[in-house]
Amino acid sequence: MQEFDVLIIGGGPIGIACGLEAKKRSLSYLIVEKGPIVNSLFNYPINMQFFSSSERLEIDNIPFISNEAKPKRNEALEYYRRIVTSNELNIHLFEKVLEVQKQTETFTVKTDKDQYTAKNIIVATGFYDLPNKINVPGEDLPKVSHYYKDPHFYASQKLAVVGASNSAIDAALECWRKGSEVSLIIRGPEVGQRVKYWVRPDIINRIEEGSIKAYYNANVKEIKPTELIINTPEGEVTLENDFVLALTGYMPNFEFLEKLGIELSKDDKRLPQYNPDTMETNIDGLFLAGVICGGMETHKWFIENSRIHAPIIMDAITKQQSAT
Repeated sequence: MQEFDVLIIGGGPIGIACGLEAKKRSLSYLIVEKGPIVNSLFNYPINMQFFSSSERLEIDNIPFISNEAKPKRNEALEYYRRIVTSNELNIHLFEKVLEVQKQTETFTVKTDKDQYTAKNIIVATGFYDLPNKINVPGEDLPKVSHYYKDPHFYASQKLAVVGASNSAIDAALECWRKGSEVSLIIRGPEVGQRVKYWVRPDIINRIEEGSIKAYYNANVKEIKPTELIINTPEGEVTLENDFVLALTGYMPNFEFLEKLGIELSKDDKRLPQYNPDTMETNIDGLFLAGVICGGMETHKWFIENSRIHAPIIMDAITKQQSAT
């Protein structure tokens, strides 16, 4: 059985940053990723543009050059892929971690392909895998998706987009521009304030001119094969409908964290317990990195402000090793 100083669960930007930092410090390490390199970014919409500028997405001071100040998905995929390949990082792709057990001094990690032991574990799994369900009848119909990829699919279709965040607004605008008849279902009184500043005026103008129909303070009541029923302040409204994009956000895999023994706050935020000075959880040798640290507050951590987790964690690990 292979043994490592550090095993990193998740091959996104922060998991890659942790691998780079481990390599610099001559620590034996392995990154285990259940999908392709930067799996979450790969599953982003094809035309997605980041809120952050390219230099704020850089890891380990490796320059990220993009055509525009704010890079797009394909540029980010190229950047992180080149980092992995040019640095020959030890990463196992399309391998899913099934179980992590703490022994006396080490962890045993079982995947769907192999088994490893490690002195330390870093969980850098992000939050994009589990959508926030709206929990209404019909949500399991084939026409409903919690992920959006390409606007071409929805051309000439009656599309309802549920949500008011960046993902929902981007989808509504892109699909409308490709010929969809778009209805926007927004739970609150307005388009989300955190929508990208250059996109928010665009969607507001499209709504005001009547190109996109927005229903504010509205909730989905039921999804039917050819209809969508929503509750609005004016009463119940039935819309003709071909497809529903329920883009209401995502959450970390709390079940996995709890199986690891990580304590979560009892409130709705479900914040995992960790020491911000070391990123170590209540389990000795088990660390968190990246967006996973925010629990349900997924808007608080990004690539740009969680890059520092990698050197913080490796500082803690090297100090612990030198002390033993």
